[in-house]
Amino acid sequence: MYILNPKIKKPLHIQLFEELKKDIISNYTIDQKLPSIRKISSSYNISKNTVETAYSQLIVEGFINSRPKSGYYVINTNTSNFKISKQINDKNIEVNIIKYDFAPAKLEKDSFPLKTWKRVFNKVIDNQINLGEYTNNQGELGLRVQIAKYLNHSRAVKCNENQIILGNGFADCMSLLAMILKEDFDTLAIEEPGYHVARKVFENHSYNINRININKDGIDIKQLEYSKSKLVYITPSHQYPTGVSIPISNRFKLLDWAKRKNAFIIEDDYDSELTYQNRPIPSLQGLDEEERVIYIGTFSKALSPSLRVSYLVLPNTLLDKFKKDFSYHGARVCLTTQKVLEEFIKKGHWDKHLRKIRTLNKKKHNLMYKLLKEKLKNTIKIESQGGGLAILINPSVPFNWNKLIKLSKEESLKLYFAKTRSGDNWQAIMMGFGGLQENEIEDAIDIFSQIWFKSII
Repeated sequence: MYILNPKIKKPLHIQLFEELKKDIISNYTIDQKLPSIRKISSSYNISKNTVETAYSQLIVEGFINSRPKSGYYVINTNTSNFKISKQINDKNIEVNIIKYDFAPAKLEKDSFPLKTWKRVFNKVIDNQINLGEYTNNQGELGLRVQIAKYLNHSRAVKCNENQIILGNGFADCMSLLAMILKEDFDTLAIEEPGYHVARKVFENHSYNINRININKDGIDIKQLEYSKSKLVYITPSHQYPTGVSIPISNRFKLLDWAKRKNAFIIEDDYDSELTYQNRPIPSLQGLDEEERVIYIGTFSKALSPSLRVSYLVLPNTLLDKFKKDFSYHGARVCLTTQKVLEEFIKKGHWDKHLRKIRTLNKKKHNLMYKLLKEKLKNTIKIESQGGGLAILINPSVPFNWNKLIKLSKEESLKLYFAKTRSGDNWQAIMMGFGGLQENEIEDAIDIFSQIWFKSII
C-alpha cells in the first residue's frame, strides 16, 4: 500500500516514485515484475501519465527496466539486500573533508553570475510568469526560440524552436530519446572508452550495447560498419574522455554511413563552449543534409550543473513520433528556471557570461598544464588538453595505482580515473580544474606531485 497525498506540495509522480523505490529496496527481488501502469493508475485513482513518469525515473536511476510487451522488472542494482533504516542518527554520520577536488565537470562557486541571475529572476517573478498554468511539454516556446538562435550562430546547428525538447539534465534527455527510438532500434553503438552515463541509460531501457573503439581520429568507422549497428552515440567535437576530435573527412564518412544504413547519430556536444586554443569546431548536425543526426546540448558545463537544463534537437521524423506517442512526457524543468534562462539569454547575459567563463577557465587550464609539465616532468604523458574542464594525464613510467589512491585519501585529494583505450583497468587521471579557484591550483598540484612520485614503482 503506497501513501500518496494530492494535497501536499510534493508532486504525485515524485511521491509515487519514492514509495515504489522503498518498496523495491525492501520487498522485491531481481527480475520480479512490478504492477502494470494501468493497475497502479486504477488502484490509486491517479493518471497513467503520473505512473509513467514515476517509472521513467526508476529506469533513469537504475532500479528497473522495461521489457517490450511484457512490463517493468527490477534489475540487478544490488539494492534487493538493502533495508530501509527507520532512524538516522546524525551523530554517527562521517563527513569526509576534501581539501582539493579534481572533479572533471565542476564549476567553482564564484563563476556563476549570481547578481545578474537574481536581477533577472526578480523581474520574471514580478512581471512575466503565470504559475497557474502548466508548462509546454517541449519546454517554454520563448526559451526554445533563444536556444535555437544560439545554436544557429554559435554551433552551426540547423534547427528551429519546434525541434527542441528540454529535459531535466543529460540523463533525462537520453532516457526520453531511448523511449522514442525503442520501437525501431534495440542496439546502441557507443564509443569505447566513452561516457558511462549514456551507456547506462540505454542499458536500463533494455538496449544491447556495441562498444566501438576510439583511435586518433575518434570513433573507428570501419568497426562501426562491421558492427551492423544503426544507432550510435558519439562526442565528436571533444571525445569523452580522450579529448580527440573527429576530422572533417571522417564526419562526412559518418554521415554517409547514416544515410546508407538509414541510421541515426546521437551527437553529444557537451562542452563545446569551452575551447581555449582554437575556434570551436562546428557541430556534426550542421553538416547533415538528411536529418540523420540527433543533437544533445546542455547548460551544465558553462553555466550551472544544478540548474538541470539540457535539450534535444530532433530531426522532424522523430519529432512527429514524440508528438504522437510521448507528448505526455513533458519538459521536466521548472517553469521559473525556464523563464529566467530565456530572459538571461535574450538580454545578452549568456554571451557575456560565456566570454567570462572561457577567459577564467583558460587561465586555470594554462596554469594547471604548466604546473603538471614542470612538476611531473617526463613521468607523465598529457593525453588531452585545450578544452573542457579537465586535463587528461597518464603515467609514462611503471606505476602503482593502488598506492596513489591510498595516498590521495590521506592527503584529502579527490581524484577521478579514466580509461584511454579499451580494457578493464584505469590508464589515466582526469585532472579537473573547473571547480578549483585559480589561487588553489598551485598548492593542489604541489600535493598531487608529492603523492605521484611516491606511487612510481
